[in-house]
Amino acid sequence: MKVLVTGGCGFIGSNFIRYMFATYPDIEIVNLDKLTYAGNPENLRDIEGLDGYTFVQGDIGDESLVEKVVSEGFDAVLNFAAESHVDRSVTGPREFIQTDVFGTFTLLEASRRHGVPRYLQVSTDEVYGSIEDGSFTESSQIAPNSPYSASKAAGDLLVRAYHVTYGMPVLITRSSNNFGPYQYPEKLMPLFITNAIDDRKLPLYGDGMNVRDWLFVTDNCAAIDLVLREGEPGEVYNIGGAQERANIEITRAILEILGKPESLIEYVADRPGHDRRYSLDSSKAAALGFKPREDFEEMLTETVRWYVENRTWWEPLKK
Repeated sequence: MKVLVTGGCGFIGSNFIRYMFATYPDIEIVNLDKLTYAGNPENLRDIEGLDGYTFVQGDIGDESLVEKVVSEGFDAVLNFAAESHVDRSVTGPREFIQTDVFGTFTLLEASRRHGVPRYLQVSTDEVYGSIEDGSFTESSQIAPNSPYSASKAAGDLLVRAYHVTYGMPVLITRSSNNFGPYQYPEKLMPLFITNAIDDRKLPLYGDGMNVRDWLFVTDNCAAIDLVLREGEPGEVYNIGGAQERANIEITRAILEILGKPESLIEYVADRPGHDRRYSLDSSKAAALGFKPREDFEEMLTETVRWYVENRTWWEPLKK
């Protein structure tokens, strides 16, 4: 199998590439990544020398480059490339529209022209907006509340349109909050872990009671692989971890693991459009065979340990 992974130097993308090489020894992977601030070649330093791995630096919005790469022929294209930090989208939405919408369009066009057998769009539960009770299903209304989630929703709708209009064999996965190693230290977990290691304040938005469903990154990688192989073209699949926690719970758990005092918590003004709660119904993916394998508490501890042991990875990024 030969696959094109875009955004493969990012958090989920790099973990996915590592997962695929561990699972399929004969696979060929081309990684197309722009290497923005969140795309780090160090994430795949252990993969660089493997047979079957090729890295191409470039933007998914670069039509001539995408055309050249996709024309090489692939069994599947998986789009992980995205601007993904909500806070940055609030202060500078242009890059999000450029990558998450126009970049998706560019990939879809090239994939359509060259008859790619499977196109998978990696998306997020944030496209649904916030939910007070119950869980979102794949048929729930899309109601994004930030420029980031709106850009992802727009990309999803383009993908759907290319299936309906052109018959393209597309798939969409929408996962809950991923965590694990190699996550850029601007997201809640890696930011709070690394701040706590250095005895710096942990800036917690609002009252800390915003709820997220947490999913260990390798469980998401396994689910994406499963949907790629077994999913029905044109369908959306929610990928949740069934581990809902308020942000204050996550914060206190990190401090406890590190043996740090709760006085490091600093409540700050809430960000605009901050969704209160996300929750996914993953029964559709479960029908394919998906089930999170990793224990949340164990993986949280392992994640904290990884950042403790890999200061040389995250310290230059924070500087």
